[in-house]
Amino acid sequence: MDSSSLSNLDISKLSDADKRDLQQQVNNEMQKAKLNEAIHTLTDICWTKCISGAPSSGKLSSKEESCTSNCVERFMDANTAVLRHLQVMQGEGM
Repeated sequence: MDSSSLSNLDISKLSDADKRDLQQQVNNEMQKAKLNEAIHTLTDICWTKCISGAPSSGKLSSKEESCTSNCVERFMDANTAVLRHLQVMQGEGM
């Protein structure tokens, strides 16, 4: 479906099942966008923190490799902790 046919789409004419499917597709695309944003942020943070210059011979030094691995693990740990906290808050009816 091209953009011109999307702009002419009358959502009110969709069945309830089609509306749910469309909403699920929109939600999936939003999740993909959030994941891509998180990966981009992670890359920026860990590159800035760990990589001192252009990798020589296309490889990271052992120090840079260890730093990036640790950076990714800490980033994932922090995100997991935040998500758990938000789930607890949501469960409490905040």
